[in-house]
Amino acid sequence: MRHAEVRYFDGVQSEHVVLTENGRTQADAAAGALREVAFDRVVTSGLTRTLQTARIVAPGLEPEERYGLREIESGDIRELAPHEVQRMMTAAFRGVVPLDTRFLGGERIGEFIDRVLPEIDALLGDDDWDLALLVLHGAVNRAILSYALTGERTFLGGFEQSPGCINVLDVGVDGRWIVRGVNFVPYDPVQVRAPRLTTMEHLWQEYEDSRA
Repeated sequence: MRHAEVRYFDGVQSEHVVLTENGRTQADAAAGALREVAFDRVVTSGLTRTLQTARIVAPGLEPEERYGLREIESGDIRELAPHEVQRMMTAAFRGVVPLDTRFLGGERIGEFIDRVLPEIDALLGDDDWDLALLVLHGAVNRAILSYALTGERTFLGGFEQSPGCINVLDVGVDGRWIVRGVNFVPYDPVQVRAPRLTTMEHLWQEYEDSRA
């Protein structure tokens, strides 16, 4: 899953933003969709928004925290001109993103992949679970989905990850991945009620609103 809705520009450090009321409603919808799934473990990045979402969706299990699965880290955009921020945000996840690309002037895509994939490999190396719920972040999920589909260290930016969405993946004992579902949104299954914006377009709107 991606964590449910938050607001990033309300004066709180991004690691500590919390779910909005709408975000809690989204997490409740995901909990309803997954209520019959008996998870063996729940894994989060440890960031507040993933922990909050996990505790709503799977209240019977204490979430694990794997900080290596935190969201990709941006640079400091506060001194940049608005048009430059808009260009960076709206172009961040287009096509196959080169590994040397810096996300909003911060962490390189290749560096990001190199901290995410070992965490996933370590999780798959454990043989004490069958069904796991991972409550993570948009870019992290893109990295996992890209790896699942290609088997390579690549980043496909075209996977939309709506707040509170669910992805379904199987991994066999031979390491073969099967992607069964991507970006299922329990509170809007055919995705027509919300504005048709990408995650990064929505982030730009939030940023613009915060400046106003």
